[in-house]
Amino acid sequence: MVSWMIWFIAAGILLVAEMLTLTFYLLWLCIGAAAAGLVSLAAPDAVLMQVLTGSLVALGLTLFSKPMVSRFRASRGFKDIGTDIVGKQGIVIQPIEQGRYGQVKVGGDTWSATSAQNLAADEKVRVIGRGNAIIEVERWEV
Repeated sequence: MVSWMIWFIAAGILLVAEMLTLTFYLLWLCIGAAAAGLVSLAAPDAVLMQVLTGSLVALGLTLFSKPMVSRFRASRGFKDIGTDIVGKQGIVIQPIEQGRYGQVKVGGDTWSATSAQNLAADEKVRVIGRGNAIIEVERWEV
């Protein structure tokens, strides 16, 4: 397999992983891998240059995007939908066992969820925490 294919496959895998984690870090690695793939197309034997290009692009995007993201998050009117979900009520649509993931519907969205309790389908739950793409829930008790 030629090296440019490997770089672009790696970029595709990182892009898919990025979509699952909801962070930007893997996106920057994806763009770095794509840049290395482009270098590989131009210079197929320059493996060191491909690796350096990919690394520098990913590092540059990481360093220069942090201040921009910080300013954006601190701006007036910014609302992180992930933190708004904590405290809301949801319903279990796939049972949750301790140490295993289940699924919970909160509002119109479906989330992977964990819990310290075993929860059956159709039980009402309260969101008590949120990771990147996984929420933590407990039984809703009035």
